[in-house]
Amino acid sequence: MKFSNVGGQAVLEGVMMKNKNQYAVAVRKPDQKIEIQTGEFHSVIPGEGIQKIPLLRGVVNFLDSMILGVKTLSWSGTFFEEEEEPEEEGKSKKEAETGHLKRETKAGSETKTASKTKDTSETVLMIGTVLLSLAMAIFLFMFLPYAAMEVCRRWISSEWILATIEGVTKLLIFFLYLFLISLMKDIQRVFMYHGAEHKCINCIEHGMDLTVENVKKASRYHKRCGTSFLFFVIFISIIVFIFVHVQTRWLRFLVRILMIPVIAGISYEVIRLAGRSDSRCSLLLSKPGMQLQKLTTREPDEDMIEVGIASVEAVFDWKSFVEEVRNEENT
Repeated sequence: MKFSNVGGQAVLEGVMMKNKNQYAVAVRKPDQKIEIQTGEFHSVIPGEGIQKIPLLRGVVNFLDSMILGVKTLSWSGTFFEEEEEPEEEGKSKKEAETGHLKRETKAGSETKTASKTKDTSETVLMIGTVLLSLAMAIFLFMFLPYAAMEVCRRWISSEWILATIEGVTKLLIFFLYLFLISLMKDIQRVFMYHGAEHKCINCIEHGMDLTVENVKKASRYHKRCGTSFLFFVIFISIIVFIFVHVQTRWLRFLVRILMIPVIAGISYEVIRLAGRSDSRCSLLLSKPGMQLQKLTTREPDEDMIEVGIASVEAVFDWKSFVEEVRNEENT
C-alpha cells in the first residue's frame, strides 16, 4: 500500500475528498445527476511550517477537518431542502407579475449586500456549529465519565481504579453513541457513502484503476479513518489520566479540558504513523479502530461508488499515482 495523501468524509448523499489544499464535494442530487463543487481550503493557521511540528499539527488538522466538514456538509444539504410554499391561491396574476417586477428592480441593488450578508451568516453558522459540536463532545465524552468517576470516589480511594472507571465509561458511551446513530436510516445512507469514500481511497492506494468494479472489491475499512482517530483520543486519554492526579475537584476537570489538544495531537501522530505503514505494529494499532468502522461504514451501491470516484477525480490524478504504485511493486 502507498500513501496517497487523499482523505475525505461522507456528506449528505455524497462524498468530500481533499488532497493537500484542494477539495471536492460530489453529491447525487434528487434528479440523480452528480453535482461537483471544488475549491481551496486554507488552514486556520496559514503556512506549511506547522505541518512539520509533531503534536501541534494534529491539533490544527483536527480543527481544519471540523471546519471543512461542516462547510461541505452544509453545501450538500442545500440540494435537499424543502421547497418553498406556493403563493397564496387568491393572489391574482397581475399582483404576482407586479411583485415579480419589484423583486427584479430590487435585485440589482441588493445583490452585493445579500452576498456579503450570506457569506457572513454562513461563517457565523459554521463557527457556531463547530463550537456546539465541541461542547457536545466535551459533555458526552468528558463531563459524563468524569461525573461517574466523582460519584464512585465516595466509595473508592484508589486513583488508578477511579481513572479506569472514567475510561471504561468513556468507551461505553462512545460505543453506545455509535451503535444508536447507526440505527438511523438517514445516517445509514451517510455511512454507505463513508464506505464508498474508504473503498475509493483503498482502491488507488493498492494500485488498482479507479473503476466501479475495482472499488467494489476494495475494503471499506481504512487506517486513517476519523472513527479510528476518535478511538485513539479516548484510549490515550484513559492512559494519560491514569498518571495525572489532581486533588481539587474543579481543577481535575479543568486539567481534562486543557489536555484535549495534547491528547488530540498524540492521537494524530499515532494514526498518521499507522496509516503510512503496513508493518505488524501499525496493523495492530489500527485494528481496534477498524473494527469500530463496522458501525460507521456500510457497503455502498454502485451509484454511491460513482459519486466517490467523481470526487476523487476532481482533486487527484489517480492514474499517475496508480502507475507509480505498480512501478514500485515491480522493482
